[in-house]
Amino acid sequence: MNQPVVAAVQMTSLADVAKNLETAGRLLRIARERGACLAVLPENFSFMGRNEAERRAKVERDGDGPAQAGVSALARELGLWVVAGTQPIAVAGDSRPANACIVYDAKGKRVARYDKIHLFDVDLPDGREGYRESANAKPGTKPVLVDTPAGRVGLTVCYDMRFPELYRQLVSEGAEIFSVPSAFTGPTGRAHWETLLRARAIENLSFVIAAAQSGVHDSNRETYGDTLIVDHWGRVLARQPRGSGVVTATLDKAKQRETRETFPALKHRVLA
Repeated sequence: MNQPVVAAVQMTSLADVAKNLETAGRLLRIARERGACLAVLPENFSFMGRNEAERRAKVERDGDGPAQAGVSALARELGLWVVAGTQPIAVAGDSRPANACIVYDAKGKRVARYDKIHLFDVDLPDGREGYRESANAKPGTKPVLVDTPAGRVGLTVCYDMRFPELYRQLVSEGAEIFSVPSAFTGPTGRAHWETLLRARAIENLSFVIAAAQSGVHDSNRETYGDTLIVDHWGRVLARQPRGSGVVTATLDKAKQRETRETFPALKHRVLA
């Protein structure tokens, strides 16, 4: 497809898998009605609980569980490729689950899984918020790409966007699009969200589909929102600032290929 339509879904996920899947289904149906062939759900789309004990109770075995089955069924029903944000998937030999992004094709078949590599272990500069994601999640180790009807997608998640070397590796392996399901904090979102996403698009001449969590969740944590679809030149094609919703955009793949030829920055790299 030279001009595929893609979608990014924004949610305010709660401590209720069934309700979250219902919301995801409603928004994915809108995406399909608008002509999308590929849709991206946000990080933690299936569950954002009040505490770690609740989250651990919702960990699913790889390939088995209501969230995985639910998204697979939605993809099959809608004839839609779905990048299923992230959810906790059990890891053999480790008490911590992976924060796993699973991709389903239009027949509901699982075609890829990426475990988030960079985990959010930070204290924010104002001293009011601190996070230790690695205490409750096992990091992934391998970059993952998947061929979709919209193009070759490099899978990334949230905090990954601060590590441009990951995106360089993905684009070196043929990525045309980056998916970035996220649950960004309010302070870091206001400071860096759009800047980082547009930078990853510009420096790699690649499209970015960034699906976000937005609003106040059952844990009283607030996420930033501002779901974006960005083109290969860094232009914002679509945006959902706040609240649940879905945005779609048409990707001009022919223009991307032309730009990569006439503005061959990717070929000019010296350090690899």
